[in-house]
Amino acid sequence: MSDDASGGITAVLGPTNTGKTHLAIERMCAHSSGMIGFPLRLLAREVYDRVVAIKGANRVALVTGEEKIVPPDARWFLCTAESMPDRDVAFVGLDEAQLGADPERGHVFTDRLLRARGREETMILGSEALRPMIKALVPKAEIVNRPRFSTLTYAGAKKISRLPKRSAIVAFSAEEVYAVAEMLRRLRGGAAVVMGALSPRTRNAQVAMFQAGEVDYLVATDAIGMGLNMDVAHVAFASLNKFDGKRQRRLTVAEMAQIAGRAGRHQRDGTFGALSDDGPGAFLPEEVLAIEEHRFPRLENLYWRQGAPDFASIDALVASLEARPPAGVLRAAPQSLDLGVLKRLAEEGWVRERARHPAMVARLWAACGVPDFRKVGLDPHARFVSRVFGHLSEGRGHIPHQWFADGIARLDTVAGDVPVIAGRIAATRIWAYIAQRADWLAEPTLWAARTAALEERLSDALHASLTQRFVDKRTTALMRQIGADAGALPVVIGPEGEVMVEDHPIGRLDGFRFTVAADARASDKRLLLAAAEKRLAGERSRRGQALVDAADADIALDDAAQIVWAGHPVGKLGAGPSFARPRLILDRSLDCLDKAARERIEARLVRWLATMLKRRVAVLVELAETSRDATATPALRAVASAIEEAGGILPRLPMRLALDAIDPDARKRLRKTGITIGALDLFDARLLKPESARWRRVLAAARGSVIAAPRDGATVLARGSDGATLDAGFRPLGLQAVRVDLIERIARAAHDSRQGRTPFAPDPALATSIGVDPASLERLMAELGFKALAGDTPRWVWRGRPPARPAAPVAIDPSRQNAFAGLAALVRHG
Repeated sequence: MSDDASGGITAVLGPTNTGKTHLAIERMCAHSSGMIGFPLRLLAREVYDRVVAIKGANRVALVTGEEKIVPPDARWFLCTAESMPDRDVAFVGLDEAQLGADPERGHVFTDRLLRARGREETMILGSEALRPMIKALVPKAEIVNRPRFSTLTYAGAKKISRLPKRSAIVAFSAEEVYAVAEMLRRLRGGAAVVMGALSPRTRNAQVAMFQAGEVDYLVATDAIGMGLNMDVAHVAFASLNKFDGKRQRRLTVAEMAQIAGRAGRHQRDGTFGALSDDGPGAFLPEEVLAIEEHRFPRLENLYWRQGAPDFASIDALVASLEARPPAGVLRAAPQSLDLGVLKRLAEEGWVRERARHPAMVARLWAACGVPDFRKVGLDPHARFVSRVFGHLSEGRGHIPHQWFADGIARLDTVAGDVPVIAGRIAATRIWAYIAQRADWLAEPTLWAARTAALEERLSDALHASLTQRFVDKRTTALMRQIGADAGALPVVIGPEGEVMVEDHPIGRLDGFRFTVAADARASDKRLLLAAAEKRLAGERSRRGQALVDAADADIALDDAAQIVWAGHPVGKLGAGPSFARPRLILDRSLDCLDKAARERIEARLVRWLATMLKRRVAVLVELAETSRDATATPALRAVASAIEEAGGILPRLPMRLALDAIDPDARKRLRKTGITIGALDLFDARLLKPESARWRRVLAAARGSVIAAPRDGATVLARGSDGATLDAGFRPLGLQAVRVDLIERIARAAHDSRQGRTPFAPDPALATSIGVDPASLERLMAELGFKALAGDTPRWVWRGRPPARPAAPVAIDPSRQNAFAGLAALVRHG
């Protein structure tokens, strides 16, 4: 490539979306051979795929630092500017040639601008700012200006939540890219992510999501300004400042325009703007005007470095690389990383010892060209290059198989988050770069394939990780329907209650309560809830009517006092006016229904509760009715109220005065309800049956009291065990607690055995069969009013009824104090 063998030179200048790259591809394909150098590996790969579709894979080559696809019959080459081979081809093109003004890579583009020539045609592509440089450095070139196909207009500042669809948001650091992408995921369902550090495979997968409409937003670094073609309608700048490797600075107007120009495609107009309307993140009026009218400051200098350095010795190499350019528009390039590494290694004695011949100096310089894709800095990277050159300068000059294999093995894992996987891909690119040097490895083809396969695996993992982190397909699906008619959202409810939108599960509908999917981030829940609440009204209405029509057997009361239908809580019991009259409280999940529907459900549950109370605890219902019956005597009402408040089981002793105050008819009425007026306790034996006992416990829990459940089928319990209390139906006696109905049987048997106050010996068989031990029986007999007589054979004598008032106070549940106080008043005043 040189001026001596050049045909016509054309410089095609203009803003973005002028078809410059497309023109160059057409011109190259019209020649028998050709080559184009691009600023990005991603762009070279994109154009390679286009040319392959035209010419066929066996005729087209891709040459980048990390990837080389060069068929034997290759005639058209797509390359990065740094990797353009020195070949005789009919056409040569250089894209984005204004990058000759870039401090880091500018000298490469300037060298290609000066020396890369096609045998028949050379085409230089760039912005209008490059015009004076073309005139000064390539005076033979014909300059052609191309206008933009579409209009680029400033749309002002827009918050992320108000960005139009098909927007690209540009940020200038990985952290900023991730932050913007996360915000878009929360607000709009997600975004594709494109950064220069991505592998082509990951970048293509991310762009494919955006192009296919799976996401409506793209977050990218300024890499998208370098000709990557995407269907972007609006470009928003997250910031107007970037770190250029040395300092934080504001973008130049040309850089702003290069990025903003990605908006609009062919003849479709585009817009640009910022996320902030004030401060350093806002556009200045003069900047907006310059971008809209494509008027930018002309370049006054390009960076230059010797393109054909002197390999006579290390010192000669360094001197040639630091040589000053000829007077004029060229400026000496700042020291780049490869030269910095060379100088660092030149300080090592062993390096100078090995690099004494031009061939080895050239090999040293090639090693210094290994890119620092990991961005670890000069010193760590120089140490790595030192090891590479150490291997290249000893033995057969090949990098050891095991060292290379160990290097890529350490990277062969897809575990980790986005930055971790991206870091592994960057490190893999270094090994891929090494594998592309044909004379550095004994089996370069094998290792190139291995590194390519590793990069593909990591790229697939990175794409999946990016998608998982920054794309919520559920939210995306919902966002597309926001503002649509309520019936437009395709909500599907599965047999297990799973709620799906466009086949994406967003949560579950359990009864009437919608629960967001467990894997949804907290920030998404409000959106998912709002969307689901708006569009599940029909299903909830249907379920509400099904509850109203439900049979009694389909509704249940659980141990936590919750009323359950179809496995879901629809209400609960709370403290009501009395034990047998609990308050019904509808579950808050029913708040989503209208007032009329809730009233119908409440009426149905009230009917069900009344039916179940009469079925399970009928005595309590009758006692509650008796306590409010105006025709009953005050004494009967007081006793009935006290027994009901105690849940149907009450010690007799504190009630002695009240029982003595009721007449025979009232006593008969009390017994008719099912109450047994026992020797020690007042109770209804039906309440001791398992289901009735459970209802008693639940009704007590609704009032804030706890009745422990005894073991199933128990007649005698160890004192202190669960359920060994009178409110559970077991009277404590010594070390035991005996079920109250069985105590009554023992009491009746004892009274049936006695004859007046004559001493007698009761048959212990009944107590023994029940499981009452002698000590407990003795305590029971004493409480029944019998006195034990001394002697070898247990004999008892009736001593009469216990006193009306117990010697020690009886502990009464605080919740029942009011009932007993009322009872006392009624007894005193008749």
